[in-house]
Amino acid sequence: MIGKIPKPGKSFGGVIEYNVLKKDAGILYADGVRIDKIAHTIDDFNMQRKMNPGLGQAVGHIALSWSPEDKEKLNDEKMVSIAKEYLQRMKIQDTQVLIVKHKDKEHPHIHIVYNRVNNNGKTIADNFQHLKNIKISKDLTLKHGMHIGQGKQKVNRPQLKGIDKLKYELHDTIKEVSKKVSNMVQLKHELAKQGIGMQFKYKSGTLEIQGISFSKGKYKFKGSEIDRSLSYGKLSKAIQEQAQQQTQAKPLSLADQLRQAIDERQGKQPTIIHNEPQTNFLQGALQLIEQLPGGITPEPDDAYRRKKRKGEEQDQSRGISR
Repeated sequence: MIGKIPKPGKSFGGVIEYNVLKKDAGILYADGVRIDKIAHTIDDFNMQRKMNPGLGQAVGHIALSWSPEDKEKLNDEKMVSIAKEYLQRMKIQDTQVLIVKHKDKEHPHIHIVYNRVNNNGKTIADNFQHLKNIKISKDLTLKHGMHIGQGKQKVNRPQLKGIDKLKYELHDTIKEVSKKVSNMVQLKHELAKQGIGMQFKYKSGTLEIQGISFSKGKYKFKGSEIDRSLSYGKLSKAIQEQAQQQTQAKPLSLADQLRQAIDERQGKQPTIIHNEPQTNFLQGALQLIEQLPGGITPEPDDAYRRKKRKGEEQDQSRGISR
């Protein structure tokens, strides 16, 4: 089951007419509103809305969809039962509700219209609603033994809107770009070219990376929130394994390996280079690089220069040539 929260309409009239007047639509459940006439239904929602005139957006609208594979498991009563459980988990309670079934798609789905002004005139909060929706939809899918889609390949992209559409766009772009890079630094640079930000989460007080997130515009998501394969651990491992397969084709000189390592430490975009497994000497050199701040070789300080110059002068006075 997937829950979608469309951008809410400003009026109950528009949302109710859209859902009820659609071809082959059927009202499955109503609480606190009359359903003999659409005008009565709209009037009842608006009457309760007036109990909290300061709430600008009182219209609540959610769509619940199931996989076509679930058709045999679902009937009208089952869908209403799951919808009520969903609303209770979302803390949408003690308010007017209208549940409408649509048949314009291959998959079973219903639309829920509710009043954000509850029966006591209080506001039903909608903060973090998208995040709660994802978790609750997944929990109910597992609880009721409904079909869980394997991967994102079968999702109908053109039908997606809002947050869901953005997540799938991020998923597809990150997956495609990750196939063309050999490390996480390159991935960050390439994604930036497409307007996607990539940020690391570090363990408190250290440089140990614990997680990763991606952003576009005003939205930001954890990698695992977009897809499990985009967590820092799984994504970096996949890129590393991919790079190892590519690097076995052509040996790389020690100097080029060191140059690439230094570029990565400085946050530069390294060139994609085919390399071979590191030697013990290279590993030692890289450890030294890791110990330097930012991977930059420090300049000798003034005291060191003065000491060196003094030593050279003393050597010259003794007739010792360097």
